[in-house]
Amino acid sequence: MKLNKTMMTDLYEITMAQTYFDDKAFDKIVYFDGFFRVLPLESGYAIMSGVDNIIDYIQNINFDNDDIEYLRSTNKFTEDFLDYLSKFKFNGDVWIVPDGTVVFGNEILITVRASLIEAQIIETTILSYLNSCIKYTTAARRLVEASNGKPIMEFGARRADGPEAAVLASKCAFIAGCVGTSNVMAGKIYDIPVMGTMAHSMISAEDEEYDAFMKYAKSFPDDANFLIDTYDTIKSGIVNSIKVTKDFLIPNGYRLKSVRIDSGDLSYLSKQVRKILDEEGMEDTKIVLSNSIDPYTLTSLLVQNAKFDSVGAGDNIVAPKARVGVVYKLVAIEENQEIVPRIKISNEALKIVNPGYKKLYRFYDKETGYALGDVMALHDEVIPSEEFTLIDPLNEFNTTTITNYTFKELQVPLFINGKLVYEDPDIREKQKYCNSQMASMYPEVKRLEYPHKYYVDQTQRLIDLKKDLILEHKKQFEG
Repeated sequence: MKLNKTMMTDLYEITMAQTYFDDKAFDKIVYFDGFFRVLPLESGYAIMSGVDNIIDYIQNINFDNDDIEYLRSTNKFTEDFLDYLSKFKFNGDVWIVPDGTVVFGNEILITVRASLIEAQIIETTILSYLNSCIKYTTAARRLVEASNGKPIMEFGARRADGPEAAVLASKCAFIAGCVGTSNVMAGKIYDIPVMGTMAHSMISAEDEEYDAFMKYAKSFPDDANFLIDTYDTIKSGIVNSIKVTKDFLIPNGYRLKSVRIDSGDLSYLSKQVRKILDEEGMEDTKIVLSNSIDPYTLTSLLVQNAKFDSVGAGDNIVAPKARVGVVYKLVAIEENQEIVPRIKISNEALKIVNPGYKKLYRFYDKETGYALGDVMALHDEVIPSEEFTLIDPLNEFNTTTITNYTFKELQVPLFINGKLVYEDPDIREKQKYCNSQMASMYPEVKRLEYPHKYYVDQTQRLIDLKKDLILEHKKQFEG
């Protein structure tokens, strides 16, 4: 069954669209911001991704005949509205932060300017992609950062929430800095290097572990990678690996590429295996570790001086214990050729929406190149180049004045009048960009535990606008 992602929307998006249609609000132009409030995984940062998926989705929006028939069968929509949907396409503008960008809580990732109906209908799928992709990319990057330069391979397909999620996770992990994936479909679609060893079943399917290793070595003599913990890593796995190497690989001009340990005390076992390999003159054989490795386990292994060359990570990339919580809020409408700000108020200060059509800027120290902080400003504000004061929107007395800086706008135009205007980079360029982004962050921001809180500030005009709108609504309620 072919799935049309246009229908991957919540019912209320379409019922609201029917209401707007009945109200003849076809030309009512609105602005929506997409953002998350709290960083996932107790991390000091997150990594943006999902742009390519959003491009594909918006370019292919179309309610086909089957979709219209299904909507008709719900008895919720008028024939005039269904006819409108049958000709529906996106004609609005989208600005977005590029894949691989380091991002933080309470700053705009995506801005949509479109008719109210168009902006509403695309909400669900956009949020779905951002929430999943940012989660995968952030989880993978935390492993990359914790690895001290040792390669991380993404092995998570079988732990993912379905095939599409597995492919998304593989793509995101590569953007984040993983060196490859076990997922063949992701390799085909995105041209990601595919890699892996073998499963325990290959060993247990044979009467002897030696026989399994020998058969694999004969099939892949130049890429022999043995999984050595099926029975006993030290007494059996590494012993049979060495035997096959001496009996077949070396006599035929090959070397054992690697061994993988997937259970037990990885620190102890890796040291023992390294010692045995070195004693046998196999210093060039690599050791791969796996088994639900997360950044904390990885850090511990390095502290213990575990002997390994790379890591295979799965569930802690494709199914991390985290949610990103990207939301999509209306922040402005156009009336009489003016952009009129809108606000959503809450008893929780963190959940009060920042109103108005805004821009997001990142400031850098001219001398070090490190990022100093991000600032949201109203779209028509001019950012000075000589001196700027960063203002904490939750505590206006907490300010920092900076000089000797450069700055850049983080969002780029994605669609203008429904036309794609952005050239999406190759996935390897995205990975390079992500690496450069991380290099621009102070080490304290990237710290695994108790990371430094990065500045996400606002201009005084934006802060004042927010306060004015809150007071205006408060007077209405009290009146």
